[in-house]
Amino acid sequence: MTDSTCVIAIDAGTTGVRSRAVFTDDSPTIASYREFTQHYPEPGWVEHDADEIWAATVDTLDAVVAQVGRDRIAAIGITNQRETVVAWSRSTGRPHGNAIVWQDRRTSHVCDELEAAGHLPLIRERTGLVLDPYFSGTKFAWLLENRGIHVDDDLALGTIDAWLIWNLTGGDVFATDVTNASRTMLCDIRSRTWDPDLCGLLGVPIEALPAIVPSSGRIGTTSAANGAVAGIPISGVAGDQQAALFGQACVSPGMAKNTYGTGSFVLLNVGEQCPEPTEGMLTTVAWTLADGTTHYALEGAVFVTGAAIQWLRDGINIIDHAEETGPLAESVGDTGGVYVVPAFTGLGSPYWDPYARGTIVGITRGTGRAEITRAVVESMAYQVRDVIDAMVAASGIPIVDLRVDGGASVMDFLCQFQADQLGVNVQRPTDQETTALGAAFLAGLAEGVWASTDDIAAAWDLEAEFAPLPDRTDADTRHTQWLRAVDRSRAWAT
Repeated sequence: MTDSTCVIAIDAGTTGVRSRAVFTDDSPTIASYREFTQHYPEPGWVEHDADEIWAATVDTLDAVVAQVGRDRIAAIGITNQRETVVAWSRSTGRPHGNAIVWQDRRTSHVCDELEAAGHLPLIRERTGLVLDPYFSGTKFAWLLENRGIHVDDDLALGTIDAWLIWNLTGGDVFATDVTNASRTMLCDIRSRTWDPDLCGLLGVPIEALPAIVPSSGRIGTTSAANGAVAGIPISGVAGDQQAALFGQACVSPGMAKNTYGTGSFVLLNVGEQCPEPTEGMLTTVAWTLADGTTHYALEGAVFVTGAAIQWLRDGINIIDHAEETGPLAESVGDTGGVYVVPAFTGLGSPYWDPYARGTIVGITRGTGRAEITRAVVESMAYQVRDVIDAMVAASGIPIVDLRVDGGASVMDFLCQFQADQLGVNVQRPTDQETTALGAAFLAGLAEGVWASTDDIAAAWDLEAEFAPLPDRTDADTRHTQWLRAVDRSRAWAT
């Protein structure tokens, strides 16, 4: 092994924590992963044990440091599940019960009441978000109201990044980065500060919230006080989707990424001017660098992409293994006019229709498992096109290319079909762990491991590129039919 410098990325996801060494040369990566428990105390409630997340962080970080060697580590970067909230005591470091996870829906009625009272325009304008229990603000309020937490100088309220920074520094630093703050429904994304009006509206004490710091820049240094290895700078933090955008080196306006996971998150870099709220889209801070340079992003959430492949396998038994999807889809020249709208839990961006339901249209006697499978794969590309078309129309910024990651991006057929639908190149990187890369790039940029965002762009490595067909007439015709199918799925549930 060479003596190259590395940055350790701590990727604290929804189901586990992975620590990974990202090297400046071609040294093989070193990583450690540990799952943690999912708690479901009531229907629609999802919780995590914050202490268990911290223990998983220490275990995986120690394992990587032991293999890499302390002297080769330039910095630590953190990326995390967004919107999940923790309340804890500053004096003891003990959490006030379990963390409430981003998926949790217990505050739906609070959001309905706030919207009925006319507060949505203020929240949209200040935060770029919508009124939804997905975001952190109403979760904080629930903790305070329902767990008997005393509001005083000892109270700390934060997202998972703040919890990890607190513990890594032995309680010396109480901070969150601007990307995570922008997902709380409490932050003015133009000033990038906590908003007193929003904190007052939701009943969240502003003095209990962490300091907001840049995504790239030294935040503190690790301490052995809580069991972490000591003396490593913590120099980069970003929520998982923003980290993936940076990890895909989408550092210029017009660059976009999509992650084909269970659902899909599409982010478009729109540059340094914060756009006005856009129907069907979220506006979020993409990152703030150490010199204050801030980029914004439009974000679209597609609820079901990879989950539709799971449905093919587990729901209707069309396939036995997910790996069959691509070859089966390619075994026919087209879907025979079949369209599948996988609105199993409603439609996300740009429709935000919770009453839409899954629909299959165009079935004939000649429809078989291959046509249905191909229609499911095509639906992923159509949904991403719908989001990107809406983003471009709203921002006026044309998309340069689309960089893709996530499980389904291994399908060449999907990538090619996506390119044809968008009319731009689709690029798949060699390294698919883009959230960890983004955290490492942000931390390394702050410590001079990479000198500039140009160096970040140069460090990004292309594995495959898919160019669109010159004539998009057929692609546009198919998309028009897709939109007809979407119309039939909407407002189905009552």
